Amino acid sequence: MLKLGRLCQGPIRRRECLRAGALALGGLTLPDVMAKRAAASAEGKGTSVILFWMWGGPSQLETFDMKPDAPSEYRGPLNPISTNVPGIEICEYMPLLAQRADRYSLVRSMHHKMSAHNDGSIEVLTGKTPAREDPTSQAISEHPDFGMVASRIRNAQARGIPQYVGAQKAPFMTRPVYLGVSHKAFETGNPAADDYEPRNLSLSDGMNLQRLEDRRGLLNQFDRFRRDAEEQSALRATDRFRNAAFDLLTSSDVAGAFDIKQESDETRDRYGRHRWGQSCLLARRLAEAGVAVINVDATAPNDTTKHFSWDDHAPAFHIDYAQRERLPQMDQALSALIDDLYDRGLDQDVLVLACGEFGRTPKLTHAPKNFSDQIGLGRDHWPHAFSVWVSGGGLRMGQVVGATNSRSEYPLKDPQTPQDLMATVYRHLGIDSEHTFDDFAGRPVPLLFSGKPIEALA
Repeated sequence: MLKLGRLCQGPIRRRECLRAGALALGGLTLPDVMAKRAAASAEGKGTSVILFWMWGGPSQLETFDMKPDAPSEYRGPLNPISTNVPGIEICEYMPLLAQRADRYSLVRSMHHKMSAHNDGSIEVLTGKTPAREDPTSQAISEHPDFGMVASRIRNAQARGIPQYVGAQKAPFMTRPVYLGVSHKAFETGNPAADDYEPRNLSLSDGMNLQRLEDRRGLLNQFDRFRRDAEEQSALRATDRFRNAAFDLLTSSDVAGAFDIKQESDETRDRYGRHRWGQSCLLARRLAEAGVAVINVDATAPNDTTKHFSWDDHAPAFHIDYAQRERLPQMDQALSALIDDLYDRGLDQDVLVLACGEFGRTPKLTHAPKNFSDQIGLGRDHWPHAFSVWVSGGGLRMGQVVGATNSRSEYPLKDPQTPQDLMATVYRHLGIDSEHTFDDFAGRPVPLLFSGKPIEALA
């Protein structure tokens, strides 16, 4: 077995040297993803996107596109309230956001054709329509999502900090494919947990900074074994990956960005001591530290809720009870986030989005009783019309973009697509949406095949 103690017991054999290149970081908890990061372009430096990802498909009729004049079988059990922008109404369970409508805009005319969860998610997150529909919702993306793209393009300026972070976790149906596994999101775990510590940013048992530096020094001794050109090139690449890993583990700036315990109790309480609140607080800190894309996992606000996603089918849930439980927590988290971004002068640099993969059917569905022995009231999948909440990014706030018909069935005015949304995101990040990456067959693939930035937001 190769020994890597305080004293180097030489001479080291060449084979052991090559083994050491792969194994010497074995005492670290840093994932392989950080050992594979490569340098890339510096486009879009200084801007960030926070996505409040409402997987499951939130109902537009119970959030941001309510239809109080529709027939009862469409309008649902909840009521709209006025906001501080005349003419804009949102759900009654979001009074804090109602006081801040001048700091966000609502795109009510988003639409596509993918009615399964994974297909819809892939379309929204990558800006590319899946080649084949998968009604079983088991599809995996054939193209990277926008966070992976930003990681690849922005990584040259990262200085040790990941450029794509999943606050709690990242979407599970997208993968980096031809960009390389190093551009998967860095997942933090639950920042609301009492014992929260960011995953993979600490040294494993038995490892301390002195031993870590000893290993760095030992690895540097292996340079003399670089004899042929092929191995030399590979080992030099390994050096870059290894140094990035060391920088991430030893950088106080990086560790500080992930440490929400540095925030005051008042601030943490203002965001809410639940998953969504603390994830949004963490997202703000990461954006300030220069992370390009932060995905806030907004499936469930806490461990005790039975509403584990926004997939409000009647047999499982009553949509009123579900929204009553989670909308106040979303209201609290997003309100605190946009207040901080504006108060800190970050509203030009940080773009915040809140959406899911699609909306819900305009007509309500009923079930006699669900698994909680309650009367079920819900809505099914509906990609033909849904809403996206947008804040910051130097865009025009305090407006509604587009409109749906009287029952929120289809866009009636200014229809928008996920491709348009992604074009807006890429423009904010300073990334050319016509930029291409070669796929596994060597064919250039543009970031978007269609779509243009949403003009009304500009």
